[in-house]
Formats: sequence, C-alpha cells, structure tokens
Amino acid sequence: MARFRKKPVEIEAVQFTGTGESCTEVAEFTGRTAAWKPTTYDGGHIPTLEGAMEFGPGDWIIKGVAGEFYPCKPEIFDATYEAVD
Repeated sequence: MARFRKKPVEIEAVQFTGTGESCTEVAEFTGRTAAWKPTTYDGGHIPTLEGAMEFGPGDWIIKGVAGEFYPCKPEIFDATYEAVD
C-alpha cells in the first residue's frame, strides 16, 4: 500500500455560529449559495461538488482550492488546519 501526505494548501474559511450576523457572513463568503432552515439561525445547507450538505452552529464553511464550498465539523477542522499569519 502506498502512503501519501496532504499538501500544504492555504484555504479560506468562516465559522458559522448560529447568529444572524454569522448568516450574513456565510452568505457573503459563499456568494449567497447557502440556504437556511426556515425561520431559524440553527443551520442550513450548501451546494457542494457532492450535492447539498447540511451545516450547523460551530461548523466551518471552507472554500476549496477549485473555488468550491463545503462544511467541515470543528473537530476535523482543528485537526487539519492551523491559522496563517
């Protein structure tokens, strides 16, 4: 079996916190492609290359290397990414 290492790639991301302000930030970041659950700020869904995926408070919305967007759970985000100055 071959082994591989993930290339160091910088990404852009915003964390959805479940507030109205966070909804605005995610909407602006994704070019308004995110859709919200009716009458709440507790999550929504975003179109991805694999189809629509749900996200909720605490999840990160990542812009991939090809300009695509997808949600990521905070524990996976923390294990995979670190802040860049």
